[in-house]
Amino acid sequence: MSSTTTPSQSSSIPPPPSHPLTPLETAKRLAAYQAVADHFPTPPAISSTTTFSPTTYIGIGSGSTIVYVVEAIATTIPRETTARMIFVPTGFQSRELIVEAGLPLGAIDSLVPLRGSQVDLDPSASSSSSAGLGARALARGEKDMGLNGERVMLEVCFDGADEVDEDLNCIKGGGACLFQEKLVATSARKFICVADHRKSHPRLLTAWPTIPIEIVPPSAPTVLRTLRSLGSPAPFLRLGGPYKAGPIVTDNGNFIVDAPFSTLALRGDRSPEETTTSTSTTTSTSTSTSTSGNSAAEKKQKMREGRYRWEVNELAGRLKGIVGVVEHGLFCGWDGVEMQREGEEGGGQKPVVAYFGMEGGGVVVKTARGKGDREGGGGS
Repeated sequence: MSSTTTPSQSSSIPPPPSHPLTPLETAKRLAAYQAVADHFPTPPAISSTTTFSPTTYIGIGSGSTIVYVVEAIATTIPRETTARMIFVPTGFQSRELIVEAGLPLGAIDSLVPLRGSQVDLDPSASSSSSAGLGARALARGEKDMGLNGERVMLEVCFDGADEVDEDLNCIKGGGACLFQEKLVATSARKFICVADHRKSHPRLLTAWPTIPIEIVPPSAPTVLRTLRSLGSPAPFLRLGGPYKAGPIVTDNGNFIVDAPFSTLALRGDRSPEETTTSTSTTTSTSTSTSTSGNSAAEKKQKMREGRYRWEVNELAGRLKGIVGVVEHGLFCGWDGVEMQREGEEGGGQKPVVAYFGMEGGGVVVKTARGKGDREGGGGS
């Protein structure tokens, strides 16, 4: 992977911490401050012709590194700037961080409609009125307040990761917030990943042992059986530990399954034969002995024996198709910039850039393969 070095911006150097930090926590803090310095947006100017207040929406993720992201925002961004913003959390922890920092709190399901898509709330208006939708029609659920989901986007989402590969695919969900984290990330124009050096590896499942998967509780036996058939040797329900009998319950009332797999491949890692096998399909009524049928059977056999190496996006699609799975912790595919370039709705799951605080000081800033890396300084 190509690499270039650029000097650190002075604004990314954090002030001395209020209490002593370990080298690892110092690394996280350095990465957080530089990410905020590089990517925190400037709010739009207020215009006399603006219909809606020009509010800027910011996504705040979960995890230990995000503590320092919120700290960086609260201490380096002027209050008159953050007062014109809404901060959208991914779970209970980030909500509390936002509140404790005195930042305006929002919610992912409370984003305002796009300018021009607001509806007429006049109770006297009929549901067929060309002027808008009446309050009675809204109450009946005949139309969405935001005209079928046309809401503003978050300008940026800052979040961490449990592991990041060299294409910036991520594993998330170690804190059991993966569904809301993905919901917020895909509502943002760009996702900025902030982590420490331990989280960066060439391929996913190099150091992090499992893929977290949020599931509907009654589906647990079915999901576990299906995961075993896909080659996960010992998927398990994540338990609540000494302070809760039974499984962890997410903020959405669901369970978390942790599924180990072998190290995940990137596109281009596998041989042409493996690629052919991964795209082959069969039907239960087929009696064909074609190459594709043999390849599909071979794939299933390899899965049962734990010898099949999944590609990241291939496994992500297969996990999403399991009945009972709400969401999985693979953040892959396009990033937000790529989504907008292709004219797709919403943001992407992958970060556009990842900041890694290094053990010896400084921050490494990584983009996906072929886009170049850079190394920034910093100190505390």
